[in-house]
Amino acid sequence: MPLSQVIDPEAIANLRALSPDDGDVFLREIVGIFIEDTPARIAELHASRASGNVLVFTRAAHSIKGSSSNVGAVELRAVAEKLEHGARVHGLEGVEDHVAELEAAFIRAKEALHPFLG
Repeated sequence: MPLSQVIDPEAIANLRALSPDDGDVFLREIVGIFIEDTPARIAELHASRASGNVLVFTRAAHSIKGSSSNVGAVELRAVAEKLEHGARVHGLEGVEDHVAELEAAFIRAKEALHPFLG
Protein backbone atom coordinates (compact mmCIF):
# COMPACT_ATOMS: atom_id res chain seq x y z
CA MET A 1 0.00 0.00 0.00
CA PRO A 2 1.47 3.39 -0.94
CA LEU A 3 2.61 5.53 1.97
CA SER A 4 0.21 8.32 0.98
CA GLN A 5 -2.74 5.95 1.57
CA VAL A 6 -1.44 5.13 5.04
CA ILE A 7 -0.14 8.53 6.22
CA ASP A 8 -1.23 11.94 4.97
CA PRO A 9 1.95 13.98 4.41
CA GLU A 10 -0.03 17.17 4.96
CA ALA A 11 -0.82 16.13 8.53
CA ILE A 12 2.90 15.59 9.19
CA ALA A 13 3.62 19.01 7.69
CA ASN A 14 0.93 20.55 9.91
CA LEU A 15 2.46 18.99 13.04
CA ARG A 16 5.87 20.29 12.03
CA ALA A 17 4.41 23.76 11.46
CA LEU A 18 3.18 23.86 15.06
CA SER A 19 6.81 23.89 16.29
CA PRO A 20 8.92 24.76 13.26
CA ASP A 21 12.13 25.47 15.18
CA ASP A 22 12.29 22.46 17.49
CA GLY A 23 13.97 19.97 15.13
CA ASP A 24 10.87 17.74 15.03
CA VAL A 25 10.82 17.23 18.82
CA PHE A 26 7.07 17.93 18.93
CA LEU A 27 6.40 15.65 15.95
CA ARG A 28 8.40 12.81 17.53
CA GLU A 29 6.53 13.29 20.80
CA ILE A 30 3.07 13.18 19.17
CA VAL A 31 3.97 10.15 17.02
CA GLY A 32 5.49 8.40 20.05
CA ILE A 33 2.35 8.94 22.14
CA PHE A 34 0.21 7.66 19.28
CA ILE A 35 2.32 4.51 18.89
CA GLU A 36 2.37 3.88 22.66
CA ASP A 37 -1.31 4.63 23.33
CA THR A 38 -3.06 2.96 20.41
CA PRO A 39 -2.40 -0.66 21.53
CA ALA A 40 -4.20 0.14 24.81
CA ARG A 41 -7.20 1.45 22.86
CA ILE A 42 -7.15 -1.69 20.69
CA ALA A 43 -7.12 -3.79 23.88
CA GLU A 44 -10.17 -1.79 25.03
CA LEU A 45 -11.90 -2.69 21.75
CA HIS A 46 -11.27 -6.39 22.39
CA ALA A 47 -12.27 -6.28 26.06
CA SER A 48 -15.42 -4.23 25.51
CA ARG A 49 -16.47 -6.42 22.58
CA ALA A 50 -16.00 -9.51 24.74
CA SER A 51 -18.05 -7.99 27.57
CA GLY A 52 -20.66 -6.49 25.25
CA ASN A 53 -19.98 -2.93 26.39
CA VAL A 54 -20.98 -0.82 23.37
CA LEU A 55 -20.21 2.48 25.14
CA VAL A 56 -16.60 1.58 25.95
CA PHE A 57 -16.13 0.06 22.49
CA THR A 58 -17.46 3.20 20.80
CA ARG A 59 -15.32 5.44 22.99
CA ALA A 60 -12.16 3.43 22.20
CA ALA A 61 -12.91 3.55 18.46
CA HIS A 62 -13.53 7.30 18.73
CA SER A 63 -10.21 7.79 20.55
CA ILE A 64 -8.33 5.85 17.85
CA LYS A 65 -10.12 7.88 15.17
CA GLY A 66 -9.04 11.15 16.76
CA SER A 67 -5.44 10.23 17.47
CA SER A 68 -4.94 8.70 14.03
CA SER A 69 -6.35 11.85 12.49
CA ASN A 70 -3.83 13.93 14.46
CA VAL A 71 -0.88 12.04 12.98
CA GLY A 72 -2.42 11.66 9.53
CA ALA A 73 -2.97 7.90 9.71
CA VAL A 74 -5.77 8.09 7.16
CA GLU A 75 -6.37 4.38 6.64
CA LEU A 76 -6.52 3.73 10.40
CA ARG A 77 -8.79 6.72 10.91
CA ALA A 78 -11.23 5.42 8.28
CA VAL A 79 -11.43 1.97 9.86
CA ALA A 80 -11.86 3.43 13.36
CA GLU A 81 -14.64 5.68 12.09
CA LYS A 82 -16.37 2.69 10.51
CA LEU A 83 -16.13 0.79 13.82
CA GLU A 84 -17.38 3.73 15.85
CA HIS A 85 -20.34 4.37 13.57
CA GLY A 86 -21.18 0.70 13.22
CA ALA A 87 -21.18 0.15 16.99
CA ARG A 88 -23.39 3.19 17.56
CA VAL A 89 -25.92 2.05 14.96
CA HIS A 90 -25.75 -1.76 15.07
CA GLY A 91 -24.08 -2.66 18.36
CA LEU A 92 -21.18 -5.12 18.45
CA GLU A 93 -22.48 -7.82 16.11
CA GLY A 94 -19.95 -8.68 13.44
CA VAL A 95 -17.22 -6.22 14.49
CA GLU A 96 -14.49 -8.87 14.79
CA ASP A 97 -13.38 -8.57 11.16
CA HIS A 98 -13.26 -4.79 11.39
CA VAL A 99 -11.20 -4.92 14.59
CA ALA A 100 -8.73 -7.19 12.79
CA GLU A 101 -8.72 -4.71 9.89
CA LEU A 102 -8.02 -1.91 12.36
CA GLU A 103 -5.13 -3.83 13.90
CA ALA A 104 -3.58 -4.37 10.47
CA ALA A 105 -4.04 -0.69 9.62
CA PHE A 106 -2.32 0.26 12.89
CA ILE A 107 0.67 -1.93 12.05
CA ARG A 108 0.96 -0.21 8.65
CA ALA A 109 0.61 3.24 10.26
CA LYS A 110 3.22 2.42 12.91
CA GLU A 111 5.66 1.26 10.23
CA ALA A 112 5.00 4.36 8.12
CA LEU A 113 5.43 6.68 11.12
CA HIS A 114 8.56 4.97 12.45
CA PRO A 115 10.94 7.22 10.45
CA PHE A 116 9.45 10.27 12.20
CA LEU A 117 10.52 8.98 15.61
CA GLY A 118 14.04 10.18 14.95
